[in-house]
Amino acid sequence: MFRNPSVLFVLFTMVTCFTVAAVEPLILHVSTQGNDAWSGSLQELDSAGSDGPLASLAGARNRIRNLRAQDKALSTVPITVRVQGGTYFLEEPLVFEARDSGTADSPVIYAAAPGEEPILHGGRIIKDWRIENGVWIADVPEAKSDEGVVGAFWVNGERRDAARYPKAAHFAGDYPSEKDFLYTDGSVMEKQAGAQEEEKSSTKLRFHKDDIQAWEHLDDAVFVVFHSWATSLHRVKDLNLNDRIIEFTGPARWPFTRWTDKQWYFIDHLLDALELPGEWCLNRHDGTLHYLPKPEERPDNVEAVIPRLRQLLLLKGNPETQHFVEHIHFKGLQLQYSDWPIGAAGHSDGQAESSVEGVVQTLGARHCLFEDCKIAHVGGYGAAFRTGSQNNTMRRCFLTDLGAGGVRIGEGHDPETPEESTGHNVVDNCILHDGGRIYRSAVGVWIGRSSFNTISHNEICDFRYSGVSVGWSWGYAPSSANHNVIEYNHIHNLGKGQLSDMGGIYTLGVSPGTILRNNYIHDILSNGDISGGWGLYTDEGSTDILLTNNVIYNTRTGGFHQHYGKENRVINNIFAFSQRDQLIRSRDEDHISFFFQNNIVYFNRGKLLGSTWKNGNYVMDNNCYWNAADHEILFAGKTFQQWQESGYDQHSVIDNPGFADIENRDFTLSPDSPAIKVGFQEIDLSNVGVYGDGNWIALAKNLPRIPAPPKDE
Repeated sequence: MFRNPSVLFVLFTMVTCFTVAAVEPLILHVSTQGNDAWSGSLQELDSAGSDGPLASLAGARNRIRNLRAQDKALSTVPITVRVQGGTYFLEEPLVFEARDSGTADSPVIYAAAPGEEPILHGGRIIKDWRIENGVWIADVPEAKSDEGVVGAFWVNGERRDAARYPKAAHFAGDYPSEKDFLYTDGSVMEKQAGAQEEEKSSTKLRFHKDDIQAWEHLDDAVFVVFHSWATSLHRVKDLNLNDRIIEFTGPARWPFTRWTDKQWYFIDHLLDALELPGEWCLNRHDGTLHYLPKPEERPDNVEAVIPRLRQLLLLKGNPETQHFVEHIHFKGLQLQYSDWPIGAAGHSDGQAESSVEGVVQTLGARHCLFEDCKIAHVGGYGAAFRTGSQNNTMRRCFLTDLGAGGVRIGEGHDPETPEESTGHNVVDNCILHDGGRIYRSAVGVWIGRSSFNTISHNEICDFRYSGVSVGWSWGYAPSSANHNVIEYNHIHNLGKGQLSDMGGIYTLGVSPGTILRNNYIHDILSNGDISGGWGLYTDEGSTDILLTNNVIYNTRTGGFHQHYGKENRVINNIFAFSQRDQLIRSRDEDHISFFFQNNIVYFNRGKLLGSTWKNGNYVMDNNCYWNAADHEILFAGKTFQQWQESGYDQHSVIDNPGFADIENRDFTLSPDSPAIKVGFQEIDLSNVGVYGDGNWIALAKNLPRIPAPPKDE
């Protein structure tokens, strides 16, 4: 046997060195003081001034491409790009393709350098102001484009309101009063091509006398029209003052006055209405931006920004050819300032603004990670995992000041091939805040025709429509959305009186394996004039969904509403303090609608059961009901005894569950609670919402908002 110890030592040393060299990561550096012609191997400029960090993430991406072209082995070497702090202005979206991928063992990581806060900036800073009669005016040549109205403007990181008529009573138009709007005066009837009868118009709106004038800048304005669960945005084609009809360049998704003859709207981006400090507007004719500053603002103490780009970061694979973008990680990056402009024909989406794209967007991305990132001051959705995106994770990210929604996953149609399916994505421990600033019906998290996704431990708040939407097929047809899990989220302060037909969590379609559990949902305040706002809302065709261990309180029209669906299981939840009805069932069907068991329903106004409970195709038992106003509880017009004689709630009780501190919404129960005696199990809220260090938890807890005004209805 060969036993030469010297040779063995040399061989061991060679193997060890080779192994270390093979896995030693490649590190590149990016700095605002860098140069994309340099190597990027140095953090700072060398003494000769000939080499140093790169200047951009695109430069780092290109450097990696070139190095890999020279040495194929680098495709399996871990690569980290350390990005120094500062602002990196983007001339175009940063795009990664399949060739930029890493592997499971050797990912490519683009990360903020320790202690640094790099910002990828999609806007332009306005510095050259001229002042006329107290109004700041700047040249914005891009405003002349017919591609769309620049939708946003920020001063010192705060979104400013466009000049509006009538004025809003509160921030962002939240909790509106009747004075916030104009109203239609009946319908405009017209006969469409090929139609036999006249129908309500979706392009023409009749207004009341003196509501609209022939303002000089009316053709620059955007009409924002409210349609129950959505808004449509319109630009003006023609004004007829004699007939009091205004015609728009493009149609709304629904005819005007479909829901009410008194449909409400306001006029945005109207230069003639520039009156209040903090308002701004564009003049598209001469390409200028007009801003009426706040008292403390001067041109030398503000940073004024308009957006230039629609999207900032794109992962563009090709699912059809199975070329995927894989194992790229983004950590600690901030992506700020983008637009999603209102086109020449206006904008009208069916629901949830599902046509609006993400400022960060993936197509055919696999096993990619977004961690500790911030997405803010954007025009569309914050992030979108689209066709063919699987096994991606967004963790501990802060998305705020969003023109549309937070995160969208999937598409509005079924995938044609397995490679095009979207699923197994995770959004965990994120803060999704202040969305729907332009496209109001966007939601915190939207999942369309996508399966096996997990939405967990998030703070989802201050959207003008629903918090989470899951499913996206109407009725009982087969669906590609199943086994989605929505759990341990804090979902609250939604609707804000602006839109209707919404929920804290909203579902659609056949969804076997989907679970909504351990969510803390409250303050769901829809517009009170049309439809409603519920905590848990199983809409059209929702089937085989488990809704369990959720706590819901302070809703406009109910803690739970099922429009129509099949065999959903509503088990061990708390529903409290709806302003109107507590539980809603909107359609009788020839199958079991739902199983409602082991729940607590606690209220002090409104009815227990609203809408349709006639045919009896539902199972209700082991529940605890209590009206804190000491009124008799009726069950669809029946006394409790009559209700039980009909076969329902045989083991349920009407009794005070004995919450620890109901005034402060502490829903802890004592062991001898009557609810526990009939089978209710205590719900632990300690793990709900974001987790981690104290600063992260405090950020979620202390997000700014105006309180909802008191309501007497």
